[in-house]
Amino acid sequence: MAALEIRDAHFPGRAPLEAYGNGGFRFADMSHRGSLLCVPSGIYGWSVTEPSEFSREAFEKVLAEQSGIEVLLVGTGTDLKPLPAALKDMFREAGILADPMSTGAAVRTYNVLLAEDRAVAAALLAVD
Repeated sequence: MAALEIRDAHFPGRAPLEAYGNGGFRFADMSHRGSLLCVPSGIYGWSVTEPSEFSREAFEKVLAEQSGIEVLLVGTGTDLKPLPAALKDMFREAGILADPMSTGAAVRTYNVLLAEDRAVAAALLAVD
């Protein structure tokens, strides 16, 4: 398995996601190819490409910022894929409600909760 890589923030802080698809996302007048991790400290490139790669290590940045996160939206690609029980338990123990859904639904929900100034984070798999 390749080492997990989380790059420096593309954008420090929170911003709505303007578009998704074609293997990436648009936000804050920028575009990014690949998956994204949106946490209170910023929007980061995320090396995870499919739900089978979800692991504690993949969500370390979420856990590191758990005090600022009540809800984690997990965009699992074009289709909803449930989170493994161990990950659901890990998030519950951290006080985070993890809600898996398709990436499109997660982007839309993230933008709504962000506009309501809720303590939301998102882990979003890129879709074509």
